[in-house]
Amino acid sequence: MARELIVSIDAMGGDAGPGIVISALLRVIQRHPTVRFILSGDEVVLNELLAKHSKLRERVCVRHASERVAMEDKPSHVLRRGQNTSMWKAIECVKNKEAEVAVSAGNTGALMALAMFQLRTIENISRPAIASIWPTLRGQSVVLDCGANVSATAEQLVEFAIMGEAFAHVILGLEKPTVGLLNVGTEDQKGNDGVKEAANILKNSNLPLSYHGFIEGNDIAEGTVDVVVTDGFTGNIALKTAEGTAKLVGQFLKRSLTRSLSGRIGALIASGALAALRRRLDPRAANGGIFLGLGGVVVKSHGGTDAIGFAAAVDMAITMARADINSRISADRARLRLPEETAAS
Repeated sequence: MARELIVSIDAMGGDAGPGIVISALLRVIQRHPTVRFILSGDEVVLNELLAKHSKLRERVCVRHASERVAMEDKPSHVLRRGQNTSMWKAIECVKNKEAEVAVSAGNTGALMALAMFQLRTIENISRPAIASIWPTLRGQSVVLDCGANVSATAEQLVEFAIMGEAFAHVILGLEKPTVGLLNVGTEDQKGNDGVKEAANILKNSNLPLSYHGFIEGNDIAEGTVDVVVTDGFTGNIALKTAEGTAKLVGQFLKRSLTRSLSGRIGALIASGALAALRRRLDPRAANGGIFLGLGGVVVKSHGGTDAIGFAAAVDMAITMARADINSRISADRARLRLPEETAAS
């Protein structure tokens, strides 16, 4: 008999606290009636919230944590003194195989540090990466790294490609995802040595992906490729720029439609189309940065999200756990022979 799926949650992470978590889980149990949860946090607060929701209460185990990781806490401090925090205990549940996946809306740096410390990385994967789903003109794409690594070697970029391919296969249902390396131009001679070396490795690999070549920033929104690979410094800036641009366009549109009577009439006529646009651009729908390459699955929700956004992050975590993405990453990495590995053998 298959073991039921259990999700470990840092109930005290994020800006809004445990109230948002409980509201989110009430949504999640409607879509996933067999999943159970371990909530790490202040047991008095959590039990009081759960007492109002008997259907959820019977599917939750509360793991008491007397402390929480603040957004301003340094990762090094949390590593040394964070054993009693809800974030530490949430990841510990995955480490001890009490749960298949952990979700937190807390401090990103601390979460990555704790996840690396407790879960380590998959064999032959040197660094984890944060993957995000982006809306595009063609549908959706996966972008990584979105902030875990300020810089990346050629070998690490190739590993990101492997992890991104596995993610696109599992989440987007693509049999052979197309992969592109983000660069300052599409010509072969452009880019730094690391990007060009990564391109050479991917061109000659036997991985189950279709290497497209170099892409530029505008190709992300156009959906030129299914998987966009870059270092965390560039990826994080691109992510924040895209989020800011989406908000800017939304504000411009709102002002234009409310500025005059004709604008308001037009907005009423186009209300259906505008509602569809809002849903398409709503960051809550794809909330959750996935930590790929670790010895367990960890999902990072936006710290300022609401119940809808946090529920989407939990949904993503459940999908990842059921798909056993780490097995695919391990198998694909084992197929790849990097230049130095070939020389050593």
